[in-house]
Amino acid sequence: MPRITLNDVTSIDYEKAERVIEKFIADFLESSGLKGFVIGISGGVDSATAYFLAAKAVGSSRLQALIMHDSTVTPKEDVEDAKMLAKIVGSPLHIIDIAPIVDVYTSTIPIYEPSDLVPTGNLRARIRMSLLYYYANKLNYAVLGTGDRSEAFLGYFTKYGDGGVDLLPIAPLLKSQVRRLAVRLGVPEKVAFKPSSPRLWAGQTAEGELGISYDQVDLVIYALEDLGLSPSQVSEATGVPMEIVNRMLTMNRATTHKRSMPPSPSLKDVVQYLHIS
Repeated sequence: MPRITLNDVTSIDYEKAERVIEKFIADFLESSGLKGFVIGISGGVDSATAYFLAAKAVGSSRLQALIMHDSTVTPKEDVEDAKMLAKIVGSPLHIIDIAPIVDVYTSTIPIYEPSDLVPTGNLRARIRMSLLYYYANKLNYAVLGTGDRSEAFLGYFTKYGDGGVDLLPIAPLLKSQVRRLAVRLGVPEKVAFKPSSPRLWAGQTAEGELGISYDQVDLVIYALEDLGLSPSQVSEATGVPMEIVNRMLTMNRATTHKRSMPPSPSLKDVVQYLHIS
């Protein structure tokens, strides 16, 4: 079986991808009747790419960028990188330190404990979502999502946090493809190739938490979904250990609920009208 490499994954028509995504963004705004987009920019590659694409699609004046750092956990470098991106794009920008909001939440939750790393991290993501929708409501804007295909496959996002958006323009792209599109769009390489992290707690990195590199993730998704290989064939063709392939498949199955609407009982089973003759 021919060897599959990251070069195979990243060999796409970026000009076409850019054109299609920009049209998607512009068409969404026109059909929605809304006035623009609000987007959270973190200083990372996904939000930078979505931000630059939206600026090209509808113009920077129709974007409201938010930097929603938590001063207790967010590296200052990320905030400075996000500011740099906003300066390049030239859109309106508001900077909000969410640390005081997190403090209010945690000080009023009876079961909160300082060791609640993941629940508190996800709380930060959901606070950011609520702020984005406050701006969206006030400005009559839509919330522009920044998630990519690699994160979606693994379920590596917060339900009703960074997953709570109105559209996902870069969702068809794997992380390695997003990085290369970012460079094409003019995103500085220090951002385009920065190690990914949701920054939900101090020292968090995506690959450190997952225990898998995004290069491996992208190879496996490409081989599984785009080429239709079986899991064992994926491992053989990519060189990614079978243990990692199986771990990814387990994560995908366990996070199905994140990619679906909440389930409900069948209408025809629950609602049975009684017709009186």
